[in-house]
Amino acid sequence: MSVPLLKIGVVLSTMAMITNWMSQTLPSLVGLNTTKLSAASGGTLDRSTGVLPTNPEESWQVYSSAQDSEGRCICTVVAPQQTMCSRDARTKQLRQLLEKVQNMSQSIEVLDRRTQRDLQYVEKMENQMKGLESKFKQVEESHKQHLARQFKAIKAKMDELRPLIPVLEEYKADAKLVLQFKEEVQNLTSVLNELQEEIGAYDYDELQSRVSNLEERLRACMQKLACGKLTGISDPVTVKTSGSRFGSWMTDPLAPEGDNRVWYMDGYHNNRFVREYKSMVDFMNTDNFTSHRLPHPWSGTGQVVYNGSIYFNKFQSHIIIRFDLKTETILKTRSLDYAGYNNMYHYAWGGHSDIDLMVDENGLWAVYATNQNAGNIVISKLDPISLQILQTWNTSYPKRSAGEAFIICGTLYVTNGYSGGTKVHYAYQTNASTYEYIDIPFQNKYSHISMLDYNPKDRALYAWNNGHQILYNVTLFHVIRSDEL
Repeated sequence: MSVPLLKIGVVLSTMAMITNWMSQTLPSLVGLNTTKLSAASGGTLDRSTGVLPTNPEESWQVYSSAQDSEGRCICTVVAPQQTMCSRDARTKQLRQLLEKVQNMSQSIEVLDRRTQRDLQYVEKMENQMKGLESKFKQVEESHKQHLARQFKAIKAKMDELRPLIPVLEEYKADAKLVLQFKEEVQNLTSVLNELQEEIGAYDYDELQSRVSNLEERLRACMQKLACGKLTGISDPVTVKTSGSRFGSWMTDPLAPEGDNRVWYMDGYHNNRFVREYKSMVDFMNTDNFTSHRLPHPWSGTGQVVYNGSIYFNKFQSHIIIRFDLKTETILKTRSLDYAGYNNMYHYAWGGHSDIDLMVDENGLWAVYATNQNAGNIVISKLDPISLQILQTWNTSYPKRSAGEAFIICGTLYVTNGYSGGTKVHYAYQTNASTYEYIDIPFQNKYSHISMLDYNPKDRALYAWNNGHQILYNVTLFHVIRSDEL
């Protein structure tokens, strides 16, 4: 028996995945349910780049490709041919079909009994009608011999019964149709029973195991869809206007479900007070907040909140501090050796932005520059608990020439400036230790960006733009292929 390829499509928005998040989650997140955002112009994808497995008979295949201009990704699973799983699935479908037919047969039996009972009643009425018809004809033939009153009474009775004639014909047709149903159901049941005997009964525990395995593969595919290559940045959503020209704001990408707190840090130096808002709505509409006092002032705008702790660069030093926001205690401090500080290797806008801490789908990062790398950007992957450097990459991009930077899926994206017309024009892939020049424009609405960070949970860019707190949607492009068994 030939078994066609089984294709299961799982369509995920790369924004919630990506684009749907912007049209649904992001507006409700910031309380702008009536606000619609335009799709990223730089992310038009209208062709499939997925490659079908060359030999689908050998193993399960999982692959994905972006399909349309909305950034949606299709994750497809191709099952091997001539597998027990396919036959088992057919057997299960056959059993389900047989159960449906048996249920239908029971319903037809009930209908048949009711129809036959009604038919018997109508047939009696038919005999009465025929008798009245005969009498009526006799009365018409000899109407002169009968009184007019008797004639009218019989004619009135006949008029009452005449509408039952078409009803009788319908009951006869219905009864005939029910009999046809019974015959067809009996034939179909017989065919299905024979087909089931021919296919045989298989181990449904094994089928369940195969289905579970498939579900795990699809889940793994969904997880991989969290990462991709940046292809577009949407127009901005202004969440709030507050604070000075410089600052940072963020949410915790590892916060548990229901924890929607917003963290707010005004200024870039000589400040140690962090505001905590209960939710994005509170942040937008009120000045109700809890204040946390850090043990040291921070430097720059490169702070991040990650898994309940705030990570920041201690002012006028290359020391990184991990501060627990619940217990308000320092959990760890560590020097970022050779990193420039105190406006030695800042971003183009200045502001003691020498050390920029970031998070993405892969964890915690530090972006800075060193004398050893001639003032060019250095990327270090950090252990979020110990703050030890796990791996470092030296790039050839001068940090003082960068407007701002952020990391998505292990790729560092650098803007060409912080004021006026701005675009992302440099990308360094840590997974391949390679770089490329790109051209992804985004709107610099208030002409001075002093903070730009990616949140992997929201899959959005958080920005501080000249005293305005901004959100951007991003569009990511994915190509996924798995040949594992």
